[in-house]
Amino acid sequence: MKIYSRTDTGMVRTANQDAFFAESLDDNTAFAVVCDGMGGANAGNVASENAVKSISGYIKRSYNPSFDTESIEKMLKNAVVSANIELYDMAVSNTAFSGMGTTAVIAFVRNGIAVLAHVGDSRIYLVNDGIKQLTRDHSVVQSLIESGKITPDDAKVHPKKNVITRAVGAEENIAVDTAVLEINDNDILLLCTDGLTNYLDDADILNSVKTICSPEIPNNLVDKANKNGGGDNITVVILTR
Repeated sequence: MKIYSRTDTGMVRTANQDAFFAESLDDNTAFAVVCDGMGGANAGNVASENAVKSISGYIKRSYNPSFDTESIEKMLKNAVVSANIELYDMAVSNTAFSGMGTTAVIAFVRNGIAVLAHVGDSRIYLVNDGIKQLTRDHSVVQSLIESGKITPDDAKVHPKKNVITRAVGAEENIAVDTAVLEINDNDILLLCTDGLTNYLDDADILNSVKTICSPEIPNNLVDKANKNGGGDNITVVILTR
């Protein structure tokens, strides 16, 4: 597995509240975690950095090569639940962290099988000849789209477009969505925060992936998002066989 990544503060923000971790465990196994923190002052940074540290640490401590796919899926869920407990306890015990939380997307790939877990509106895409969003945004605007009250175009300018309905650390309990899929040799898994997807649409992302060599994809996407305004922190991690 090959991993390429970049995180950037963007053109407007003064601090980067995104965080990520990615690592190959062996030639056929790798995982990545991407988080986008929220909260006042430094709370967003604290949320994302601690969530990434907690989730990645849990995975590295817990993973066993004998695990089947179901065991990996359970491991990812438990990693997020454990991080949620840590962040929630921090928030209730320190008023400086009150209300903090973070999105989380995780991809664990082994021998052509990808296991995904996510909370919030950071995303995972499968990109090859086309592009497919593999995660469902846990957000106010996504719920409005699904209920037919607004269109996807309306969502781009909706006043609540940045309001998420699930976040790691925001509440005592957390629901984690998971998925399992097969990936082929030419497939790319792309994990990103909304600092990318708010400034590039799916066609823009697909065009970069199809026309840029893999190591340069994160740089190219971040640069394009910045060129289009860069109003938020931007993080892109890709996993490819």
